[in-house]
Amino acid sequence: MAVNSIDTLGGASLDGVGLNPKSVLSKDDFLKLLITQLQYQDPTSPMDTDKILEQTSQLASLEAQQNTNKALEQLSSSFKQNKNFAAVASIGKYAKLDTSIKLTKNQDGSMKPVSFALDFAEDVKSGTIEIYDDKNRLVKTMNIDETSKGKHNFTWKGLSDAGEKAKTGDYKIVAKYLNPDGVTLNADFGSYKIQSVKFEDNKTYLKLNDSFVDFSKVQEIFEKNS
Repeated sequence: MAVNSIDTLGGASLDGVGLNPKSVLSKDDFLKLLITQLQYQDPTSPMDTDKILEQTSQLASLEAQQNTNKALEQLSSSFKQNKNFAAVASIGKYAKLDTSIKLTKNQDGSMKPVSFALDFAEDVKSGTIEIYDDKNRLVKTMNIDETSKGKHNFTWKGLSDAGEKAKTGDYKIVAKYLNPDGVTLNADFGSYKIQSVKFEDNKTYLKLNDSFVDFSKVQEIFEKNS
């Protein structure tokens, strides 16, 4: 008994055109195909039981995969929301970025001055800025004049205490100062107050010192004691 090949399902073409132009089968489509195949099989030569079990197993695997993907999408969305909430809650706190500066050269070979900011919790009577290389060797010492508390900008011209050009690379900043009462304090470097939060292109940005910084570059968020 000859049985014609089945190329339609409910009057719709199964060749990937019309019914499913993207040729993507869901678990419901898979089940419909399996039922149709059983319905129109040759009674004198029924489908092998192992093949039926294999296709059923494939259906179960497909459903499990879809459920897993859905759960992962929900988990990812939850993590994103929690991250956004945490970023918003950090407004008014302080974010610590990289605590080093990078020394480079201009195209003509001269040293490119490096600008950095220090935050003083109290008024400054006097102080010093020490710049160390990647081997923790003191390269440059700069004086801090009397000034008010708050954030102040400084510039290093890339020269050592001996007046020689320092090597290009990363350098660490250590700054200490005396307040009007003669108490020694540490100046805060690499930490900035979080002014606002911006979400753009699926990324989170923090506004620090009037500039937006990618949230991924923040090493620590903390509250500063007044």
